[in-house]
Amino acid sequence: MAAGTQVSPAQMRGTLGRFATGVTVVTTADAAGADVHAMTANAFVSVSLDPPLVLVSIDHRARMHRLLPETGRYGVSVLAAEQERLALHFAGRPLAEHDELFEWAGDVPFVRGAIAHVGCSLHDRHAAGDHTLYLGRVEHLATRPGRPLLFHQGAFGQISAEEAAAHTWGW
Repeated sequence: MAAGTQVSPAQMRGTLGRFATGVTVVTTADAAGADVHAMTANAFVSVSLDPPLVLVSIDHRARMHRLLPETGRYGVSVLAAEQERLALHFAGRPLAEHDELFEWAGDVPFVRGAIAHVGCSLHDRHAAGDHTLYLGRVEHLATRPGRPLLFHQGAFGQISAEEAAAHTWGW
């Protein structure tokens, strides 16, 4: 593709979909904790260790885009391999029946059973095309054993048992 050539959204999705990511659910709640909102997202990244910052990228059309500045806090739950149905649930394909989906750390909800929880206060935000990048200052961390749910080329997947058992990377 020559410099200056227009890149379509379909080309972006098709090419960048080859980059495997983890699957997260971003959560927030009103001050009373009565109204919890959650959405599946794979646009999540660690930004800084000092201060501890992470970033989520939220589409301007998403309800979460409006809520994060209002609540000033959010949680990121890194989903376990067996939580594909929850990823779909929070992506707009609701489960007909489900148990209690959330557990709380302070005033931030997290997906129950996730392999990692990252709780943040809103640190900064930056408009970026059709998304906003929300930087969060990390105030809570929790982990449990388990393999992550992955997303690659429009489909969910997981690390094989053999890959998960490989402990010697040399560093």
